[in-house]
Amino acid sequence: MNTLIVATDFSTTSRNAANYAMDMAMVIQADVLLLHVYQLPASYGEMTLPVDVGNWEQEAEDLLDAWKKELIQRGRGVVTVDATVKIGGFYIELENLCEKVNPYAVIMGSKGTSAAERFLFGSHAIFTMKHLPWPAITVPPGASFNYIKKIGLACDFGEPDTEVPAKEINKLVKNFDAELHVLNAEKTGHYDPQAVLASGHLRTQLKDSQPQFHFMAGNNPDSEVLDFVRKNGIDLLIVLPGHHNWVDAIFHKSHTKQWVLQSPVPLMSLHYHEQPVTTHN
Repeated sequence: MNTLIVATDFSTTSRNAANYAMDMAMVIQADVLLLHVYQLPASYGEMTLPVDVGNWEQEAEDLLDAWKKELIQRGRGVVTVDATVKIGGFYIELENLCEKVNPYAVIMGSKGTSAAERFLFGSHAIFTMKHLPWPAITVPPGASFNYIKKIGLACDFGEPDTEVPAKEINKLVKNFDAELHVLNAEKTGHYDPQAVLASGHLRTQLKDSQPQFHFMAGNNPDSEVLDFVRKNGIDLLIVLPGHHNWVDAIFHKSHTKQWVLQSPVPLMSLHYHEQPVTTHN
């Protein structure tokens, strides 16, 4: 059975991400697992802050239990919902849970609501998207799951023989019976002869999805892609962190706010593995 892990900090944005996950779960027949990680306050010198871990853990479990009941009602009893509370580092606990569950995807809000939440949970979202081997989806505030009809794949065609996680992409397109749009943007006046070879290689890898290719030019390639997403009704945008030079720049400090924190649609990160992490049929 597929599982969607929802990482939550109890913010409004993370609750919205859970609603998104529930609606997606009904389409792909998946379970939902809520995860809340409590990070103990740091110690400063010899001074430590008093923390009643037992009391906090019970409060968190009570909140998640109440939330779980709300989500079960949203899923009309069709989706199985579970919840777990962990103490430790956010990414470490998330990765440990993924190793046990092998999720279809991890879903989280792109940022919290308060200034502190925007900094902390936004940082978690960025780090997770860049490093987590399993598929991760960040859901912007107010975004809802209205089925996925058009999937965008941001690609820079950096190398003509570059491999992409084609199995996962083809499966995603099949699961939602969606269109796949490959989006490539270059700076105005820039021409890379390797792009033709790369696009042909990519078309072969993704032939099961019958991709449509779109080439754009402008002074700001990432803005060109996001403008295309807004104007053409893309429902989910896939990026491949650490895989393409241009896409990797998305996760550079100067680009993270525009992409991960301000993407107009849910953003999904996929990492290429010679042996895919996800093994669901």
